[in-house]
Amino acid sequence: SCACRLSYSAANMSSYFFVIVAPGDKPVYSEDFRFGTSGREESMHMSEFIVHAALDHVDDTVWRTGSMNLRVVDKFNDSFVSAYVTPSNVRLMLMHSARNEDSIRNFFTEVHELYAKALMSPFYSPGEPIKSAVFQQRVQAIAKRHFG
Repeated sequence: SCACRLSYSAANMSSYFFVIVAPGDKPVYSEDFRFGTSGREESMHMSEFIVHAALDHVDDTVWRTGSMNLRVVDKFNDSFVSAYVTPSNVRLMLMHSARNEDSIRNFFTEVHELYAKALMSPFYSPGEPIKSAVFQQRVQAIAKRHFG
């Protein structure tokens, strides 16, 4: 049996796994969003693996486009990985089961702005994990507004 099987039913749920990856492929923040369901269908480790595997696709795509929003850069079974790259090469990556380019672009733009504000905090060192409860609440609110 394969533990890596992902199955989603787009009719009754939307699944999102979001990661901020600092330069050097260092994840500094991650969040799992589930809308329309109460259960988990795959492990957090599998989501992390899928997003991490897409990093090479992000790096390749960055060189071919001038856009910060790279859209879908990888696909695994019924999941898509979209990416957004900041001018400082911080990658915002979202694994999702439903395709909605406008909502994803708006989510990335708002989280990028929130991340930029976090960088200005004297209590945060760039490249270190973001542990702020306020940051987490705001990311969750942005996700709910765009995906929930």
